[in-house]
Amino acid sequence: MKTNRLSATMAKALNDQVTLEAYSSQVYLMLSSWADNEALDGISSFLIKHSQEERVHMAKIMEYIQERGGKVTIEAIAKPKPEPKNIKECFEMVLKQEIENTEAIYSLVDISVSEKDWATFNFLQWLVAEQREEEKLALTLLDKVTLAGGKDASYASIYELNKDIGNTSQEFSVADEENPLQ
Repeated sequence: MKTNRLSATMAKALNDQVTLEAYSSQVYLMLSSWADNEALDGISSFLIKHSQEERVHMAKIMEYIQERGGKVTIEAIAKPKPEPKNIKECFEMVLKQEIENTEAIYSLVDISVSEKDWATFNFLQWLVAEQREEEKLALTLLDKVTLAGGKDASYASIYELNKDIGNTSQEFSVADEENPLQ
């Protein structure tokens, strides 16, 4: 017997978040490709790993929907916006994407509270904490870009920034390892 413990509103909102996480992954792939074309191998590597992290978030949400008896729906994702023109624009796009994710997750939390869906509220706390870390990282990287000269950074500054960002730790696990419900 299959019992769905998610309201239609919550199930749709969670599925929308799955799509947003997939879109975020695509944005990071596009930015990684841009960085690679600019000979920024460290930044490209960082961004490709971040793309994978967004896919882990997506899988975790999908698993949660299924655990609660809901149906995951896979929707088409939009094409990422045009490539950045410079390194500052690249990391402004990173911050913008993370803020969009945070706002969407806050909306999910609002729904869970209004519906008194405490299981989903509890699940979402991991994503709230994750987004706090993501925004902090994005702000830190944007600060480094600004200190390096922003859009007018010298080649020497960009070279050092590329090395520094390429060495930024990005450890993440698969969704199953992150799932506190199992």
